[in-house]
Amino acid sequence: MRSVTRNTDRLSMLEKSWLVLDAFRPTGGPLRLIDVAQHCHLPKTTAFRLLTELTEIGAVTRRENGYYLGRRLFELGSIVPLERDLRHAALPFMHDLYEATRETIHLGVRDGLDVVYVEKIRGHESFSLPSRVGGRLPLNCTGVGKALLAYSGPEFIDEVLSRPLRRLTPHSIVDPKRLEEAIGQVQAAGLAYEREEAQLGGACIAAPVFSGGAVVAALSVSVPLARFHPTRLAPAVKTAALGVSRALTRSI
Repeated sequence: MRSVTRNTDRLSMLEKSWLVLDAFRPTGGPLRLIDVAQHCHLPKTTAFRLLTELTEIGAVTRRENGYYLGRRLFELGSIVPLERDLRHAALPFMHDLYEATRETIHLGVRDGLDVVYVEKIRGHESFSLPSRVGGRLPLNCTGVGKALLAYSGPEFIDEVLSRPLRRLTPHSIVDPKRLEEAIGQVQAAGLAYEREEAQLGGACIAAPVFSGGAVVAALSVSVPLARFHPTRLAPAVKTAALGVSRALTRSI
């Protein structure tokens, strides 16, 4: 539930509680009571009651400067089966890819029209990136997103192409025809490329990860544009993604 599009009076208490938790994106806090109430379109009394109840069960914590997401949510999130098993299978190959490149490595999954990052290894000389573990970015603006999109099936691709495409930089692909061409190139090469589409001065190469014949994630290496050498990076990314796919297949 990314935004409030329904009459909050008609929402159940569970749905309202989720709206409150979702208000903490993308930083986890701090938020004031008025911030939560306004973001969720809830009366302050309702927001306060929900925050109090969520604090009592450890989903939210209160400090002097406001409310934060609680540690209990982190504990639960770390045992979500798909992400847990995926991270367990991928981390050795992510570390291998990092050792081979010394650049920032990402692992992401698709959630709706976004890529959600489930793991990240930061390079020693890393530059500023909009990605973070647990964060999300538009599929069309990232290498990981394009790799996931290209292998998500024709119906979903058509749905994405029929919607307005979001822009993060002047180089983001927001023309459906250009994105369709890019998807075809990913399908032909098994690799997705991104140049300054998510962050000015940055570039990345990504490859899909499969399990049971379906794409379940994508792996990427992100570098400053000045160090972007596709012929050197592409084989390493593809090999790492293939290794993760094989590890997931063995675990089924």
